[in-house]
Amino acid sequence: MSARRVRVVLVEDNDTFRETLELLFGLREEIEVVASVDTGDKAPPLVADLKPDVVLMDYRMPGLNGAEATRAVLEAYPAASVVCLTASVSPQEITEVLEAGAVACVTKDQDFDRLVATIQEAAAA
Repeated sequence: MSARRVRVVLVEDNDTFRETLELLFGLREEIEVVASVDTGDKAPPLVADLKPDVVLMDYRMPGLNGAEATRAVLEAYPAASVVCLTASVSPQEITEVLEAGAVACVTKDQDFDRLVATIQEAAAA
């Protein structure tokens, strides 16, 4: 018997990267992408409506950055776990997003299985 699927909302401004993640997660039984958006300001109302287990949040986006969007998402739906996804490993960005309430921060070049495991860990937290 398989474990419950983790419901995920993707927040990523790079269309190609976001669509690639959607395709890759679609191949995995343990992850279900329930929605994806291209800016942080679109995430809070969507998350409040869909109530996902995890929000996979890009850090560098137009409008709200990952830390600002994380705060807004957790205000809208405090039960969500936010995992930050960043292209760089800037200590300042990681600190900002963790202080905003994210439970983990991973880089975009992270091994995909490790990313899936991080999402599962965040959902269980």
